[in-house]
Amino acid sequence: MEKKNGFLTELILNNPVFGLYLGICSALGITTALDNAVGMGIAVIIILTISNIVVSLIAPITPDEIHIPVYIVVIATLVTIVGLLMQAFMPSLYSTLGAFVDLIVVNCIILGRAEAYASSHNVKDSIRDGLMMGLAYTFAILAMSLIRQILGTGVLSLSNPLTQQTIFSLRLLPAGYEIPVLTSQTGAFLTFACLAAAVAAYKNSIDEKEAAAAKEAAKKAAADKAAKAKEAAAKAAAAKAAAAKAAAEKSSVKEGA
Repeated sequence: MEKKNGFLTELILNNPVFGLYLGICSALGITTALDNAVGMGIAVIIILTISNIVVSLIAPITPDEIHIPVYIVVIATLVTIVGLLMQAFMPSLYSTLGAFVDLIVVNCIILGRAEAYASSHNVKDSIRDGLMMGLAYTFAILAMSLIRQILGTGVLSLSNPLTQQTIFSLRLLPAGYEIPVLTSQTGAFLTFACLAAAVAAYKNSIDEKEAAAAKEAAKKAAADKAAKAKEAAAKAAAAKAAAAKAAAEKSSVKEGA
């Protein structure tokens, strides 16, 4: 029976960035601030979910020879719409994210889920998959942004993407204790490497626990089997002894007669 994991465990174990190493380009490029991560995460969730729905609906009528170009056209159309909406209502965030919004078209997560999952599943399952993978991606870039922003600048802040008004701004590290390298691309690679290593270690610990549990279960099953075999042998020996005793008694009765 397949073991079901909790929601948070699923986000970690099936994380496309730290577990499958997909969508790393945008994760490294835009995770300098929490605002960027929130904006990109919402965009990816919307595009991934809607593209999964559309692909699930058109997959049965799409010829195999052209299904990849068709999926790319669908995704590119959605990205264009989302990009125009961001440019109209969130121009500051759009200019900060820059080319990474357009690069969502070739994001391996979105095209990969369309090809590997949505094309062979119904709409309901495709929606769930899109939401889960989108949330997992958002979880990854939020984690990177929090680490890089706090340790790199000492300040944790978040602004309203529509009005640019500051929602909160907290200084968590005293001035002079920041690690400026974390705001650079070198810091992005370091942060990604540390988080990916932590996820890999977590996966390994779970695999080791499952292997130990399976080994213990096999050992217990073997012990139970041996106990049952011993019990069956004892019963057979007892039955054989009883039969021999009965035969001896019958023989003695005949001799006495």
